[in-house]
Amino acid sequence: MNPPSSDWFAPLVALLGAEKITAEAAIVAAHSGDKWSASHAPDAVVFAESTADVAAVLAFAHERGIPVTTRGAGVGYVGGCVPVHGGIALSVMRMNRILGVHPADGVAIVQPGVITRDLQEAAHAVGWEYPPDPASLKECSIGGNIATNAGGPRCLKYGVTRSYVLGLEVVLADGRVLRTGGRLHKHKTGFDLIGIFTGSEGMLGVITEATLRLVPKPACRAMLAAVFPDFSMAAAAVQTILNAGHLPSALEITDAYTLQAARQRLGAAVFPPGNAHLIVEIDGRPAAVATELEELYQLLQVLGAGFIERAPDAASCERIWQLRREFSYALRDTGLTKLNEDIVVPRSKLVELVTFASQLENETGIPIACFGHAGDGNIHTNLMVGDYADPLVRARAEQALDLLFHWVLDQGGTITGEHGVGLAKKRWCRQAIGEVSFDIHQALKQALDPNGILNPGKFL
Repeated sequence: MNPPSSDWFAPLVALLGAEKITAEAAIVAAHSGDKWSASHAPDAVVFAESTADVAAVLAFAHERGIPVTTRGAGVGYVGGCVPVHGGIALSVMRMNRILGVHPADGVAIVQPGVITRDLQEAAHAVGWEYPPDPASLKECSIGGNIATNAGGPRCLKYGVTRSYVLGLEVVLADGRVLRTGGRLHKHKTGFDLIGIFTGSEGMLGVITEATLRLVPKPACRAMLAAVFPDFSMAAAAVQTILNAGHLPSALEITDAYTLQAARQRLGAAVFPPGNAHLIVEIDGRPAAVATELEELYQLLQVLGAGFIERAPDAASCERIWQLRREFSYALRDTGLTKLNEDIVVPRSKLVELVTFASQLENETGIPIACFGHAGDGNIHTNLMVGDYADPLVRARAEQALDLLFHWVLDQGGTITGEHGVGLAKKRWCRQAIGEVSFDIHQALKQALDPNGILNPGKFL
């Protein structure tokens, strides 16, 4: 191992122990980026194993002005964990224990490195559920989910990560340890500090423990997958389903470009002819689910679905979900670089969004694929570009993103629903949140991190 030239590396080794810190080139490179295109090497990587480790690192860095970029599983899409100012990449992935699952209190207590799917399985083992389900749940960490306030298909009925965070242990920039909230499902004493840290993208503190709300696991779930002749009919079906009094656990919509890519990857017969795909999932008690499934089937027929597949149990639902998870891979199979933009528009604007995306495609020559969470207006709008490393291609993509984000904001939407801002959306953030809000963000940052060591270089 070749230590960096900085004068702080040896003292930090002495503080933590050699097994918890490295400057080995391969490990440093692995901690230089996420799934977005940006990358920057830290000077060293620290593998924290406890809250005490995190507190020691931050107190050390705070005193010396060393940048610290916290990292979970590293599967983000916006460059949120890229250590753009070097310094320390602080990994919490060794802090991966489920400290307790307590059905009597309806909570689980976990460390930040726990993988989301592992928590879900632990809850299922005792007949309970942790509902947040980002598409990367098999590989993303709870700490990262909290840092970005991650969502997923079931947000329509169950809400995003913030709805499930009851308590946090957070190490502040100067090494002090804050505990806020706890095992109570109702807790209103003082400011909502949990809300401040949830979605803060590692810029206000480092989460070292979370107390999360669980709900009883639904006894039954079922699904309908429908193909429509065009997107506008599928979008109209979304609103009609909700207006009819149904609250599905998921409502997922897919456009023609994505369907075509999926047919090429999976076979033409997998999806019957049509230019839009709609998934409607419901859950609850078996008798109620069976009745509602039939009502929804009849409704989709009336609304013009050309094909409807029933999935009456968990196994058949999972088969359809697996097809849905293939969409991103199918788009990658095109050989183009997928810029995955998780914009959100009011649900009434779904058709307008896809219409605008088509116009943008015609103006820029960049194919655009739209699919995602129709129930809450969070549609993943994927710009499919060529060699993103080519400055001309990148400039054309940035111009297209400008047009997309300005249109979304003009419609009362937002530039990110679940991935966060990170580096990818930094230059649009100020416009998205407004000047007064931006000032408040900066004031909070200054109060909690006066030396500016936590995840520097991001949107503040």
